[in-house]
Amino acid sequence: MFPEYRDLITQLKTKDHHFTRLFDKHNALDHRIKAMESHTEPGTHEQIETLKKEKLLLKDQLYQILKKASTPA
Repeated sequence: MFPEYRDLITQLKTKDHHFTRLFDKHNALDHRIKAMESHTEPGTHEQIETLKKEKLLLKDQLYQILKKASTPA
């Protein structure tokens, strides 16, 4: 996710607790969705779609933080 911001992500994860929480939640949702899609964890199509929407919202929030942090003050 966001390879162009890899270094900035590493920096933010060490000093921005809000960013870290969002990032970790996004990754947890990603793993859960993959588990449901591979049927290693139970889940309906509707549950998967809801989780995907939540994950997308988190990704948008992360991107906004990255854009703001990468803009010179």
